[in-house]
Amino acid sequence: MTLRLPALLLAALLPLSGCAVAAVGAAGAVGVTAVQDKTWGEALDDTTASAEIKGKLLSDDAEKFGEVDVEVANGLVLLSGRVNTPEDRVKAEGFAWSSSRTKDVANEIRIEPPGGFLANVSDEIISGRVRARLIGSKTVKSVNYNVETYDGVVYLMGIARSPDELKHAAEEASYVRGVKQVVSYVRIREPHGPQQAAPAPAGDEASYQNGPDTSYGTDANAELLGVNY
Repeated sequence: MTLRLPALLLAALLPLSGCAVAAVGAAGAVGVTAVQDKTWGEALDDTTASAEIKGKLLSDDAEKFGEVDVEVANGLVLLSGRVNTPEDRVKAEGFAWSSSRTKDVANEIRIEPPGGFLANVSDEIISGRVRARLIGSKTVKSVNYNVETYDGVVYLMGIARSPDELKHAAEEASYVRGVKQVVSYVRIREPHGPQQAAPAPAGDEASYQNGPDTSYGTDANAELLGVNY
């Protein structure tokens, strides 16, 4: 079942022209909350959920789910990486939904053979360079953003203070060498106000699923939908 999203979690796909984490500890979450726009409780919940979901995946089958990455921001769980079969993809999403702290799941897992060490290292280098650009930007509050990369696709998560800031963050990411595409799963939070949705292009809707996807490959509406920019 697919519902309209009142407090929009944007999945904005930005095709690029001109261009080809593991969970942190609770202490780390506490340390950055003072400068983040999310609360200490939200940061701790995200950290706990990420560790919980990753632990369940590895406990079930470390070889099968060893290349699945889990990133959590404001209750949204992003699954990326690769598995061998559609059934494994669905199973991984089930583990993501099993956490009581999960509010939504973006399943970006691909069905591919193992990528190997070099492929993973290349993605980590890209993530590091994107983070560095966000930190160096005068218009982006970098501490509010999580960055994950898979096969040259950069995923942004977290909180933006405005639609313009989100656009600038995506542009900064796109300038990094090796980035093929930028996908944004970001909430917009205006200063001193409630979370707001960034404007969607006419004719597009943003939706989210309210339960595990058990029909992968047969019902596109069961997947987390996004707004194309």
